[in-house]
Amino acid sequence: MRKIFCFIGSRANYSSIKSVLKEINKHPQLKLFLIVGASAVLDKYGSVDELIKRDGFKIYKKVFFLIEGESPLTMSKSTGLGLIEMSSLINEINPDIVLTIGDRFETVCATLAAAYMNIPIAHTMGGEVSGTIDESIRHVVTKLSHIHFPATKDAAKRIEKMGEIKKNIFLVGCPRIDLVKEILKKKINNQLINKILNKEGVGDKIDVSKPFLIVSQHPVTTEYVDSEKHIIETLKAVAQTNFQSIILWPNPDAGSGLISKGIRKWRENHFSNKMRFFKNLEIEIYVQLMSKTICLVGNSSSGIREGAFIGVPVVNIGTRQSKREHYLNVISCKNNTKEIFKSIMKQMKHGKYKRSEIYGNGKASKKIVNILNKVKVNIQKNIAY
Repeated sequence: MRKIFCFIGSRANYSSIKSVLKEINKHPQLKLFLIVGASAVLDKYGSVDELIKRDGFKIYKKVFFLIEGESPLTMSKSTGLGLIEMSSLINEINPDIVLTIGDRFETVCATLAAAYMNIPIAHTMGGEVSGTIDESIRHVVTKLSHIHFPATKDAAKRIEKMGEIKKNIFLVGCPRIDLVKEILKKKINNQLINKILNKEGVGDKIDVSKPFLIVSQHPVTTEYVDSEKHIIETLKAVAQTNFQSIILWPNPDAGSGLISKGIRKWRENHFSNKMRFFKNLEIEIYVQLMSKTICLVGNSSSGIREGAFIGVPVVNIGTRQSKREHYLNVISCKNNTKEIFKSIMKQMKHGKYKRSEIYGNGKASKKIVNILNKVKVNIQKNIAY
């Protein structure tokens, strides 16, 4: 039986890999060792660990290594502490494969520890271009990994161009799309969603039977000092539309504290008419909301990945996702109120888009798990041109 080590460090990590974890748990030849830490175990980011347990997953261990401050310095120090924790856990479990996810800074901890300890590494969603520190982290993880699960054709080509062996690159699609496809099959009525939304969060009540916007905006680590200004520009534009809005709290990257500060100032000055604010939304509710919203505004990759499959209109702000491969549903604009407002209104006039399978067709997870069960890995890596 192969032991699969997987670290969840954020809500984005969890939504990206949840469907794969379910398939691992069902597989008779695989045993999952799930480690949860960083922002995923902190209440201020929505206590994702409690959600993981409610979903029926057994958490092998929780680790705490995220330093408060949300600056480049604290990100760097948190990564160092995470490396120490991951090294100890990998040594304790001695897994056959370490499964890593995407481009979060927490991902480097498990990846680097496994590489030094001669444990094969499998990486999902590598090879993508986005910009900021996330892209650099993603490519670092790719170069340390032995098994690659890119989401798109272009990403697979980039991984090969980076000198990775072609036979170890498996174009499977994005496993987040699997989860989206499964959720969309379930019909949740507006009354139930309203009840959940208005029980959680703070601010004005929301009625999803009427038009609403979703705002999901995270800091750009290379522009983190401007994070407060960025979120205020967005909130001004959203307020000008006069539509009710669901505002999501940012992730813990450098600049997160400044975005949170901007949101709090906005609320304290009583500008938050028709807005409701949430630390975290369960992925099932979030996907249902995406399918109903008139526009998703911000710089989250969910608008580009899940948004394409759902066909939701997206206004992508700034540079965080500016280089990422995207479908017609995405309009990009600069970080200023006038541009954001203009883009939102343009998307509202267009309405829903046809679905795209640019990031997969919802069948990635079973493919990934079957490969994890059978793949043979040479732990010694060499660049292959």
